Amino acid sequence: MTGEIATQSILGALDYIAIIPVWMMIMTQDVLPSVEKPALSSYKEQVVEILKSIETGDRKPLVYISPNKYVQHNLALADGLAGLTALWQSRPKGSVRVNPVRVFQDGNFVFAHTEYNFAVPRVGFDIWCFEDGKIVEHWDNHQERVAKPSPSGHTMIDGPTTASDLDKTEANKALMRTYMDDLLSGRKNKFAGYFDGNNYIQHSPLVADNLTGLFAGLQSLAKQGLTVKYDRVHRVLGEGNFVLVVAEGSFGQHPSSYYDLYRIQNGKIAEHWDTIQPIPPRAEWKNSNGKF
Repeated sequence: MTGEIATQSILGALDYIAIIPVWMMIMTQDVLPSVEKPALSSYKEQVVEILKSIETGDRKPLVYISPNKYVQHNLALADGLAGLTALWQSRPKGSVRVNPVRVFQDGNFVFAHTEYNFAVPRVGFDIWCFEDGKIVEHWDNHQERVAKPSPSGHTMIDGPTTASDLDKTEANKALMRTYMDDLLSGRKNKFAGYFDGNNYIQHSPLVADNLTGLFAGLQSLAKQGLTVKYDRVHRVLGEGNFVLVVAEGSFGQHPSSYYDLYRIQNGKIAEHWDTIQPIPPRAEWKNSNGKF
């Protein structure tokens, strides 16, 4: 990766809508539950139970989190289980709705694409790291959901949900690393080669499908002072034909975190979902772990 090199034009990143500062709300409990861990067959199932417990208030999934090693990267929350405890005490039971749409696994990492409703509908990506069977670290990126479909009729979360081509996971991750490296390095001549001609399905609400829609959307955002710039890629995770890229940069004048989910088909980028979240000043952080 050439992570520190920023793009100098709107071709340096994919399209985004205007940012609305929102923060993930995670279910927890004022005390750890003294219950036995239910038998589950996979980390993905555990993550789904944790996500749904945000809505139901079920205490059992809390035992999937390491009580001593949990590192929190949501900067609006204090570190460890103490931060979750404080947040749970502030949320009345039943006040949240959670719908996990996509859940994928890459080794000890599980990443999910989820609809939330904390009075305001939101769409978020969450990443969990497991160690010795327990969740030890969490990252996320959320933004307010736009109810109106995109110009091509897509929502922020519709589309395929199940991974295929599992034998191509590493090849697809390598493809997206190279893609991001070319974008960060300003190699504009290589951009179109990552797509199947003009074909491209876009789920960002203000942008139409296809490369023509992407370019038009980026140009429109730039004219509004919302130019996209990537500065660094922090993580690339994948399962089969789905790859999540975690990066930072700026959206207009705001330092921002970018989570971009891509569906790869026959070695080309076929579909894209995303969220953008502003990174607050360090003085406002409630933990010292950083966004990434």
